[in-house]
Amino acid sequence: MTWESVPMPARITAEEAFRRLAEGLGHSGSDDFFYTLVERLAQLLSADHVLIARVRDDKAQTLAIWSRGQHLANVQYALAGTPCETVASHEMCLYPGNVQSRFPHDRMLRELEAESYLGLPLFTTDGAQLGLLAVLANRPMAPSDQEYELLRIAATQAGAELGRRDAECALQASERHARESERRLNTLLNHLPGMAYRCLNDTDWTMLLVSQGATDLTGYSPEDLTHNRRISYLELIHPDDRQYADDAVQQAIARREPFQVVYRLRTANSGLRWMWEQGQAVFDANGQVDCLEGFITDITEQHEAQRVQEAVMQIASTVTSRVGDDYFHQLVSTLTRTLEADAGFVALLEPASRADASVTPLPDETVVSLISALSDGLSLAPCRLPLAGTPCATLLHEQEIMIQHEGPSGLPGFPADTCAWIGRRLDNTRGEPIGFIMVLYRQPLEADAFATSVLRILSNGAAAELERRNDHRRMHQLAYTDGTTGLPNRIRFMEDLSHQRQAAERDQTPLALLLIDIRRFKEINDTLGHQVGDRLLATLGGRLRSALAPHERLARLSGDEFALLVPRASAPELAQCLERMRQAVGRPLTLDHHRFTLSVSIGTAQYPRDAVTPEELFKFASIALYHAKHQADGTCPFDPSMTLALQRHQRMTERLHLALGEGKLELYYQPKFDLASGELVGAEALCRWYDEDWGWVSPGEFIPLAEERGLIRPLGEWVLEKAARQLATWRCNGHPLPGRLSVNVSAQQFTDPDLARRIAELTRHTPTSSLDLELTESDVMRDPEQAIAITQALRQAGYTLSIDDFGTGYSSLAYLRRFAADTLKIDLSFVREMLDGPHDRAIVETIIAMARSLGMQTIAEGVETPKQASELARLGCDQAQGYYFGRPLPPADFVASWGEAMTSR
Repeated sequence: MTWESVPMPARITAEEAFRRLAEGLGHSGSDDFFYTLVERLAQLLSADHVLIARVRDDKAQTLAIWSRGQHLANVQYALAGTPCETVASHEMCLYPGNVQSRFPHDRMLRELEAESYLGLPLFTTDGAQLGLLAVLANRPMAPSDQEYELLRIAATQAGAELGRRDAECALQASERHARESERRLNTLLNHLPGMAYRCLNDTDWTMLLVSQGATDLTGYSPEDLTHNRRISYLELIHPDDRQYADDAVQQAIARREPFQVVYRLRTANSGLRWMWEQGQAVFDANGQVDCLEGFITDITEQHEAQRVQEAVMQIASTVTSRVGDDYFHQLVSTLTRTLEADAGFVALLEPASRADASVTPLPDETVVSLISALSDGLSLAPCRLPLAGTPCATLLHEQEIMIQHEGPSGLPGFPADTCAWIGRRLDNTRGEPIGFIMVLYRQPLEADAFATSVLRILSNGAAAELERRNDHRRMHQLAYTDGTTGLPNRIRFMEDLSHQRQAAERDQTPLALLLIDIRRFKEINDTLGHQVGDRLLATLGGRLRSALAPHERLARLSGDEFALLVPRASAPELAQCLERMRQAVGRPLTLDHHRFTLSVSIGTAQYPRDAVTPEELFKFASIALYHAKHQADGTCPFDPSMTLALQRHQRMTERLHLALGEGKLELYYQPKFDLASGELVGAEALCRWYDEDWGWVSPGEFIPLAEERGLIRPLGEWVLEKAARQLATWRCNGHPLPGRLSVNVSAQQFTDPDLARRIAELTRHTPTSSLDLELTESDVMRDPEQAIAITQALRQAGYTLSIDDFGTGYSSLAYLRRFAADTLKIDLSFVREMLDGPHDRAIVETIIAMARSLGMQTIAEGVETPKQASELARLGCDQAQGYYFGRPLPPADFVASWGEAMTSR
């Protein structure tokens, strides 16, 4: 739940929340169910208080309260004037804030210091409201859709548990009431159907008192039966049943227990009816039988129902499994045998769009999915069929049907000569159809109340299990499925990886793991927004899934990273799989007038060649993916040497972080000279790192590492501040640097719109006129419009700007003219080859001419020979730096070498 004071990253994922809720609901039926549920909900929702209460007579009695990490004693409170009153009126209610001001007389809100309230009613499976579930917080709340779904499932299960407990209590109360009623027959004589009586325990069961119901029951009036005036009651009992009935009564009296007996009775019109009698003996003070009291009712109309009860009991005793598909298999098998049907099935109703991805999709229409089916004693394989053209289509609009003399059922695998079927629709607790239960016959049927009654009774249990099955599948889907792409998520994939690895070991076959990363996805996501990014991921997920071979398994791990398992992967098969993945992503894709042409990076690792455990296999594939991102073709198999390189990178990252924090980095300074006058006109600050164990570490190694591991921004700021302080120190010591000191600005720093203010703060020890900021050509061109704004702000602040490594990128002349740059630095790769390569010389000459036309200066870097310096001067280059003029030196050595040019002014 999105609590305003709890940051989202601190909360668990939706997938983990549903998993933990499912574990909590496993306590259903136990005494501590409600205590476990409120505690689990408080943990999952980061709620301060959770309570479950029974509602009765405008009052609420709490069953469990969890508050601030502990259970509280249960209390009773009036609903009037509380937010629970709204929930008790069959409505869910949310008060996201200021709930105390809305209900100022609610003492519980004040004691709990609640700021917000969310309540849901609790219903039984037949829709009757029993109580409520409330979540309270000491701060405002804004529940998400997934949290509403979690609370709905919890409320459904809590309502079912409360209903179960009420039914159990009601049954116990009913038994007590029955015993009490038997002793108060005199007050009920003329108010009950059937016949209430009091008689002697003699051979004729002489009636002492008979209710008016005797006339309807026997055809004789109470006066005819009392004291055997016209006929004794015993004479009415069928001769074959008299001894059995008397024995049952006398045995119960001997045990001092109530008796129940069923027998046939001949009425005044000579009709034969079935009677059910229940009574008990009344003993005198001496323990002798004073009389018998009881009640007799006509059960002839229930005789057929007795068959139904026996059938249901037989089915219930045969169906030993209470959950899962085994329950449905046993139910269908016993049902068809008991009802003497030729076939039967239980089916789930669902839209075709909810089909499992592994099944070939049907047209977008409602379908029936056979969970369990039996025909002529043989089980049929589960399958999915269009609803249209089956008996279920008729049943969908009617609760119950019995169809006679129809043609074929339209159900494959069932008898083709079926001519009759009986079925019932299965509804969930909200009255919505979710499935069907049906039996089929080859022979025509007469009106069969027996079969329809059996189905009617069994349908409640079947519907409840079907709904539980759907809820479990929904929770499983939320816990194991990625919501954006519909693919298995990371949790499901890691389980699949473990199972596939075990299968590979058992079958002695290879297993390949591919980790797939979508290149440039973060750039698209940041530029066009997460909505476009999610749609792009969903589309790519569908393409990758369509490109799978039947035995391959795909999942989305996180962000733009997918994973693919390829069992029995030979070298040719793996190469084909890689090509399929590249082609699936590489095809142009259009979303909202945006056209994308994407590529992938794929790292691979194989069992058992590279790793033997799932953890190692995943780790090595991740290492291979890291290397694949830096390769042109984007594909890289794992090699053991990669582990050593990654370990060195990791150790270097840690040591670089430590060196930066402990001030173990140094700045060296390389001089810059005017090519026409030969005078010192500035210097460039270069970062150097000497490690105690590794010695001098190349900037070509640790600078890219700092960019990759997120250290380049603090490193760049340290360089700026350190360089500014050194300029101030030289100036105070009488050695001011002529011209400006060049300092490199990283790409990550350059994305900061407030860069000018930040640099001014870091370099406050020296005037802006003494600093030149170097930006690489590729960094400037990442976002040209933003670069124009930032360079203009830096120029207005007084800094000069140089575009470094010019000629290696893809600058637009139109943008270059708009950049507030002062200098173009000619990349050393062109300078090094300019004397031997006509193309490089032409590039250098073009850069110098272009800079001159735009009013910029040029500086050549990497000048190592006098011939290079001479040629650059002849071509019109303004400045140069390199080993020919001077190597980078620490501050003291720099002053020692160039102090004469750094005299006080």
